Amino acid sequence: MFLPWRRSDPTRQFAALSASHTHLRPWMSWAEQPPTLAGQRRSLRTSAAHWPTPDGGYLYGIFTARGEVAGGIGLHDRIDAGALEIGYWYHVAHTGRGIITRAAHALTVAALALPHVVRVEIHCDAANARSAAVPRRLGYDLVSTTPRPRTAPADSGIGMVWATTAPEPRLLVGR
Repeated sequence: MFLPWRRSDPTRQFAALSASHTHLRPWMSWAEQPPTLAGQRRSLRTSAAHWPTPDGGYLYGIFTARGEVAGGIGLHDRIDAGALEIGYWYHVAHTGRGIITRAAHALTVAALALPHVVRVEIHCDAANARSAAVPRRLGYDLVSTTPRPRTAPADSGIGMVWATTAPEPRLLVGR
């Protein structure tokens, strides 16, 4: 299940990001430095005070049934009109369970139900096979592979853009 991050979540978020830092750093430019509790408090305070965030994003925590942070997912208004982008990260202890795929599916359905949204995209580096597996499992179409600046250590410099306009994307977890 995913819910908006709350001001009371920084300790749980910090613990998840700290445990997953080595796993996330190769792929996430924002993970260049290890997280700090003060930084997570600032981030969640900003996120809770502004909905959407100042950069046009809606940020959510992904939680297990026991309330553990399994990752984070966001819906971002940073591409062209009528389109939103989904971004995500996951706790290293929760990989391979389909959690991100199910959260991205639910967020895709919600985004495409908005009256002004006709397309949802997921962007990732071509070398990030785990990240690319999510839109593939959801039946998104690979619409482009183009050179882009390398922003994280493992980036190949080739960006993939996956997109869907299907109001109810397939959910092919386990494929």
